[in-house]
Amino acid sequence: MNGTGRAHGSDGAALPAGARPLVSALMFSAGLLGNLLALGLLLRGRRGPRQRPPALFHVLVLALVVTDLLGTCSVSPLVLASYHRNLTLTSLARGGHLCLYFGFAMSFFGLATMLILFTMALERCLALGRPYFYERFLSPRTGLVALPAIYTFSAAFCSLPLVGFGRYVQYCPGTWCFIQMHLEAQQSDGEVAGLNVTFSLLYATLLLFLILAVLLCNLSVIVNLARMHRRGQRTRRVGSPEQPRLATACGRRMFSMAEEIDHLLLLSIMTITFVICSLPFTIRAYVNKFSQEEDGHELDLLALRFLSINSIVDPWVFAILRPPVLRLMRAALCCRLPPAAPDSRTVSSAVTKPVARPELCGQ
Repeated sequence: MNGTGRAHGSDGAALPAGARPLVSALMFSAGLLGNLLALGLLLRGRRGPRQRPPALFHVLVLALVVTDLLGTCSVSPLVLASYHRNLTLTSLARGGHLCLYFGFAMSFFGLATMLILFTMALERCLALGRPYFYERFLSPRTGLVALPAIYTFSAAFCSLPLVGFGRYVQYCPGTWCFIQMHLEAQQSDGEVAGLNVTFSLLYATLLLFLILAVLLCNLSVIVNLARMHRRGQRTRRVGSPEQPRLATACGRRMFSMAEEIDHLLLLSIMTITFVICSLPFTIRAYVNKFSQEEDGHELDLLALRFLSINSIVDPWVFAILRPPVLRLMRAALCCRLPPAAPDSRTVSSAVTKPVARPELCGQ
């Protein structure tokens, strides 16, 4: 029912000759170092003489880094242990329980990461598109509700193969386990085999839906930022007896806009990264379901490796996109927008609230 499959292209208990742990060790080292670095930078950004309560966006960013760190530390040591003992994952423990755990962990952390990214994009979309709703109903405490809901849904969804809908199988060279994506020859006549492959299609469809939702949220943020910019230009061109007060209000709005652009740049790069890492798996899931391809295990493994890279790249995005880099990118994209103040906080500590009175800037 919930047993693991044999390794695609790897028979027996021992790893195939020529299997080397170098790539896996480098991936683990890069993921661990990047996540610890990003976590340290985010926590350091919260220290200071004028420490403010964390914004909801900051809570979600911190949760994303912690999730990536836990995902890296949950599966990579098993890969290295498999190489060290020269045994496949199904042979390291009786009953293939390690393979079940490995497959569940990879699918769980991959889905949870994407759901958190979607929540971040939705939070920015509401902050700009529905500012009064955002200010009234959303707060950092919302993250304390959203995050447990994300983890609970991810755990429940990824547990389906453990109860018979779907299957976690071992992939060549025997150091990876994930959702079965390819219909095996010996299972081709069974209805259960169809359900096993269908779950991979369902998982891929969910990832595709989240990708599209994040792209739409980011597009909404871009549209709202463009509207803010146009309103600011109209206000500066129109004289008024209240010009000093308008200038002050619009100055605050432009500073808020600079922070929003920083958030958008971060979200956009993370979205591009996830699209690149997850689309190969999505494509393979649909190809395996609707085609009669007999041998595509190497392509399945390549898609799996792409999917695992996401948790390695994400923290380095946080570490690299520091305030000077963000200001440089913002200046290149929006040359008319004045740079942020020297003491502006990073994404890790920015509290971007909707402007209380947008009509001051020409709404």
